[in-house]
Amino acid sequence: MSEKTRFDSSLTSSKQWIAAALIAAVGVAGGAYLLRGPGSAAAAPASGHADAPSHKDGEHHGEAAANTDANTGAKAGAQADAHQEADQHGDEEHHDEKAEAGSKDAHGAAAGGHAEGEEAGEGLVKLSPAQAKAAGLVVAQAGPASIKKQVLLPGEIRFDEDRTAHVVPRVAGVVASVHAQLGEQVAKGQLLAVIQSPAVSDQRSELQTAQRRLAFAKRNHEREKQLWQERISAEQDYQAAQQALQEAEIAVANAAQKLSAIGAGAGAGTGGSSRYELRAPLAGMVVEKHLTVGESVTDSTASFTVSDLRSVWAEISVAAPQLPDVRMGAPVVVRATAFDSQAEGRIAYVGALIGAQTRTAPARVALANPQGVWRPGLFVDVELLAGETPVPIAVDAKAIQRPDGKESVVFVPAEGGYQAQVVQLGATDGKTTEVTSGLKAGQRYVKEGSFLLRAELGKASAEHAH
Repeated sequence: MSEKTRFDSSLTSSKQWIAAALIAAVGVAGGAYLLRGPGSAAAAPASGHADAPSHKDGEHHGEAAANTDANTGAKAGAQADAHQEADQHGDEEHHDEKAEAGSKDAHGAAAGGHAEGEEAGEGLVKLSPAQAKAAGLVVAQAGPASIKKQVLLPGEIRFDEDRTAHVVPRVAGVVASVHAQLGEQVAKGQLLAVIQSPAVSDQRSELQTAQRRLAFAKRNHEREKQLWQERISAEQDYQAAQQALQEAEIAVANAAQKLSAIGAGAGAGTGGSSRYELRAPLAGMVVEKHLTVGESVTDSTASFTVSDLRSVWAEISVAAPQLPDVRMGAPVVVRATAFDSQAEGRIAYVGALIGAQTRTAPARVALANPQGVWRPGLFVDVELLAGETPVPIAVDAKAIQRPDGKESVVFVPAEGGYQAQVVQLGATDGKTTEVTSGLKAGQRYVKEGSFLLRAELGKASAEHAH
């Protein structure tokens, strides 16, 4: 082989090595560009170009051109890769932002729906129609009504003084026997007790003496009259006999009236002339007894009290501000304070004077008492109807509940059960209550059984709190 040939071959081999080195340098520069970013990519060509002066000019220019083309391609590829990566990263970030925003919107919508569902279900007692029927719920309609103005007065049951007798002997003496017991029902004229009285004995003796004188005066008058008619006796003898007869009649009548005034009969009976019988002046019950056998009594000793308890009085104490509402004939309802019992009546009497100590006026209600429920001494409340006020919307007072102890609610039918409806209340008479807001006229509400719904609502609230 010639020297020229060897030189060309050696030149060709050197060029191949240089090309390989340039390609490796371009690869390293491209990798650095990708790793460090676009700002550091310009350093690689400068480094490659610094090595170029060791070669020939032709090689240098050829290598520079190749380096320029390689750099240009590397830059373009690096920029394309960087742009693609940026677009991909931006798309991923945008997708993540959208996903996050969607998640937030979904969470907010779920939270809002949950809150709205809780608000809609608050105060709702879920109850099926069958359960409501089994619980005894009664539904009514709110509407116009009349609120009664009622006055509550204190009172006490007393004896009907028109049907009560306080029995006294009316003579002095000693109790011989007692025939009536406390609490016994007696008839009019029934024997209560027997008293031995010297005063009665004297009165009967006087009557008997007067009766004998009357009998003698009658016989003398008949004889003198006959003699005067036969003109045997003078007229003045007949007139004297007639006057004596009249005086004897007056004496008998006077003695009989004395015995009648003390309640003693003319006949002495089996107990002697001193026997005095104490009898019931009317039919009724012996409510007081103060006699025992052998007891000495006077003409004013309280012995028995007999009262017809089929009628009693309710005595009322009326304060001065309430007097205008208490009128004769006004209807009232009397309720016992010790047990569940009531009766209707009317005001029978209103006192004209106010007591100096109590500053109240007495009033009275006559009550029929056929069963003996109203016993004297029993305290009562007298409810007086003083007037009525019409209202547009009212409900039964039993329907109003206060689950939290503050707001008043009325349960109204709702989908799936019964809803607690907050209401504002007005006047009430204990049976009917005015509703100023919260219900409409004609709206249905639970009239009976609302207490059960209140209990269920409280149970549900406690479970929700836990």
